[in-house]
Amino acid sequence: MHPHYKGKKGQIYNTDSLKFMAKQDDESVNLIMTSPPFGLVRKKDYGNADADEYLEWFKPFAEQFNRILKDDGSLVIDIGGAWIPGQPTRSLYHYELMIMLCKEYDFHLAQDFFWWNPSKLPTPAEWVNIRRIRVKDAINCVWWLSKTPWPKASNRRVLLPYSDSMKGLLKNGYKAKKRPSGHDISDKFSNNNGAAIPPNLIAIANTESNSSYMVKCKENNIKPHPARFPADLPEFFIRMLTDPDDFVLDPFGGSCVTGEVAERLDRKWACVELDKDYCDGGKLRFPVSKIDRKFPTYGLSHPAALWNDSEEEELPSDGGKSRPAKKLDKEAEVASN
Repeated sequence: MHPHYKGKKGQIYNTDSLKFMAKQDDESVNLIMTSPPFGLVRKKDYGNADADEYLEWFKPFAEQFNRILKDDGSLVIDIGGAWIPGQPTRSLYHYELMIMLCKEYDFHLAQDFFWWNPSKLPTPAEWVNIRRIRVKDAINCVWWLSKTPWPKASNRRVLLPYSDSMKGLLKNGYKAKKRPSGHDISDKFSNNNGAAIPPNLIAIANTESNSSYMVKCKENNIKPHPARFPADLPEFFIRMLTDPDDFVLDPFGGSCVTGEVAERLDRKWACVELDKDYCDGGKLRFPVSKIDRKFPTYGLSHPAALWNDSEEEELPSDGGKSRPAKKLDKEAEVASN
């Protein structure tokens, strides 16, 4: 079990993660931060189980996760959904995974998060662009699980700037009163605490096509990993759930984004990846450099923004079962490529 790469705080291992975890001590990991292969219908280069086989495939990993995780540690799984083949309805496999981990492996759902990718293309094209019977799928579920109801955590590590409306409230004052919902807002609501507590909707655009990792992979003629999550996603949870020198493990290491972030944040880490090419690409993330953040912000339009005086098309009587005869518009062509 020799490291493929050794950084200052951790290592990349080119091996089977089940074999790697089997050699780890009980209760030795503070955080498992990972994005496993999704249970998709179509096979990907990085390997994935079919959605209907996913739970059985995942069970050996669940056993090891529970064994090596500390009692105050956390398991964070970023997982995308899948569509049932040939019809515009969703698989439930990622929800079934979360329920299985809680019911069969004694994990607790500390909180469910939703990662919104504002740069996501309108997919699936067949249902979104061509038949127009669904909206685009731009959310990944992120399950934050723990071995006990009390994993160590602090939202003070991931606070957000106040919104303009909150800044106005702090400037102009707020009269304490009961809201229509019955929630009683005290005068403490107008205290200026310097920052806001974030919601469980995380908005991060996944735009890594011109990243340093991609540039270095191209320069070194190395195949990049096709399913990378942005560094800000693991950083959110590593900051909130671990302290410096804690041990962070990514058993589905991919391009080792988790290791890069952990190294930069002074955490011990290990990324385990079966594909040697991806390990070679992951090495190019090191040594880590300081990030020049631009702090992008994203906004969602109100769903009624275009409803005024809009003409309503007649809904398809068959629910969109029949494919429109007209040619794909340019938007659909882009999404289907």
